[in-house]
Amino acid sequence: MNMTRITKGAKQLISHLAEEKKRIDNRGFDDMRKLEIEYDISDQAEGSARVKLGETEVYVGVKVGLGTPYPDTPNKGNLIVNAEVTPLADEEYEPGPPRDWEVAIARVIDRGIRESGSIDVKKLCIKEGERTWEVFVDVYVINDDGNLVGAGGIGALAALKHAKLPAYNKKEDKIDKEGKRTKAIPITAEPIPISFAKVGSHLFVDPKKEEVQNATAHLVVTVDEKDRIVSLQRQGSEGLTFEEIEKCLKTAIKQSKIIRKQLA
Repeated sequence: MNMTRITKGAKQLISHLAEEKKRIDNRGFDDMRKLEIEYDISDQAEGSARVKLGETEVYVGVKVGLGTPYPDTPNKGNLIVNAEVTPLADEEYEPGPPRDWEVAIARVIDRGIRESGSIDVKKLCIKEGERTWEVFVDVYVINDDGNLVGAGGIGALAALKHAKLPAYNKKEDKIDKEGKRTKAIPITAEPIPISFAKVGSHLFVDPKKEEVQNATAHLVVTVDEKDRIVSLQRQGSEGLTFEEIEKCLKTAIKQSKIIRKQLA
């Protein structure tokens, strides 16, 4: 199978349709795919969610453990975000150590959570300089049809909003596995990452896999519930004009509002 020929053909088709103000799935340039969110899909995690964005599907689990605060932030808890594309996502994928682009997915999601102050990490501190909660957000890609950062970021927020901290035995300094989970993770902001792909002179929001593969520039805009742009991530061989970035920012704010209404 000639992947180069397929890629060139897909790019020509995408560009041709774009000239007619169309996309390969008949969406408008600024339209997201259908979003489905399912909560509490795992009883092995403190919080979990399944997100389906078009045909892209991710599972997100939030685990919480005890840890030691970092020396430069003795009064703050820790956040660790990981992303893994499973063999189920595509027959070409192979299990193994995280690849660079999987690390990049996790990094962009992590940055949006941190820069927005989504988690009040000070409230995760149990004893300054000695003991804190560590929050692990694990994103598993079940099917890849593009915009993994968007689906993963929505799933991360959904799982975090439903997560409960374990019971803590202060005397024995350990998690009480028999205790009730009654305290929620302190969420103070709701960042939503909105992804764009540029093919030719056209910008598409929530790009499908074919659009991602044939794009010359990518932009992820993370927006909080106050319409603040909390992070920007650009990749690709081409730059974006000021007008193009401004258009993406406006679209990101609009779409983040719509998505946030679906988050319980």
